[in-house]
Amino acid sequence: MTKDIKIEDIVRVLKRVIDPEMHIDIYSLGLVYDIKQSSAGALVTMTLTTPLCPYADEIVADVKKAVESLGMHVEVKVTFTPPWVPPANLRAIFGV
Repeated sequence: MTKDIKIEDIVRVLKRVIDPEMHIDIYSLGLVYDIKQSSAGALVTMTLTTPLCPYADEIVADVKKAVESLGMHVEVKVTFTPPWVPPANLRAIFGV
């Protein structure tokens, strides 16, 4: 079943994962750095808005649940390199 799942399918479910503080999905926030697929499943490399994010465990669990809903195994790798910078369209909304 994994071979029938496209990266676009993974992105679609990741757009349903909402950052509890920002109230915006993690994909639009630019928190997802990379998605790789293999016969074993998917590897999602992502970051958080801050290394001290109080919702880190919840967000990672939500990412796993979202991708697993497609019927595939997922590993989530959290990195802070490079540090997160909001995309330009969000900086304009935030006024920064």
